[in-house]
Amino acid sequence: MISMPLSKKSLIVIAGPTASGKSKLGIMLAKKINGEIISADSRQVYRDLDIGTGKITKKEMRGVPHYCLDVASPKKIFTVDDFKNCAEQALEKIYSKSKTPILVGGSGFYISNTIYRTNLPKVKPNPSLRKKLNKKDAEELFMMLKKIDPRRAKTIDRHNPRRLIRAIEIVIKTGKPVPMIKKTTRDNTKIIFLNPPPTKLKKRIAERTKKMLKRGLLAEVKRLRKKLSRKRLFELGFEYKYPLLYLEGKISKPEMIERINTETWHYAKRQLTYFKKMKNVRLNPQTWT
Repeated sequence: MISMPLSKKSLIVIAGPTASGKSKLGIMLAKKINGEIISADSRQVYRDLDIGTGKITKKEMRGVPHYCLDVASPKKIFTVDDFKNCAEQALEKIYSKSKTPILVGGSGFYISNTIYRTNLPKVKPNPSLRKKLNKKDAEELFMMLKKIDPRRAKTIDRHNPRRLIRAIEIVIKTGKPVPMIKKTTRDNTKIIFLNPPPTKLKKRIAERTKKMLKRGLLAEVKRLRKKLSRKRLFELGFEYKYPLLYLEGKISKPEMIERINTETWHYAKRQLTYFKKMKNVRLNPQTWT
């Protein structure tokens, strides 16, 4: 178990790729230090998305309170600003009980927006503008940003539509280029990043997929399809996309499993890349099982 000195308003972050054992470590640590958990997962915020997102069960929580789970309808878009508000409210509630918050998850964008303070202008999301911009692909968005803010275009991830749209939104609202981003870490933040060996992670990913199917992933997809459009279900992740394609008879069951495993592995590698760029990340080369 991890040992660390804690101050009155410490924040512990447990991050890492899918299937690295974050949730289990979070529970173990919370039990040891009288902590409570804030989930940092971009899809576990949605109600009814349980099996496909690997959402922790009540039994697995072992009585440890969890925040920012099941807080939004899957029919609506839950933004990073929505998550930040949820996380801030959770932090205050946990601190008011003299407990230690533990931010656990693999959504790097959610985590970084919670633990880092930036000098970006506080511009509210513009739904009508976002609706128009969402019709464009990443290359079109990048060219648009390059035209109105060439400096930001040089540093932004040109393949990330979400960030491109946010940058464009800020420029249009303020009438000024996005300022050079300066990040400062929230005081008393300790970040632990689980970084398992590739062979072990691939094995865990395969086990995760097998467990999801055993728990009833296909039945969950059938239920969701009655409530959500096919397009929306695809947007909610490959764990829903490929089972739906299988149910439609467009791919075989072995192909569905292979695609889920492959996509999960590719996503895990992107998570690794993202977190390794974060400040104050201490790599821990193992999983917690």
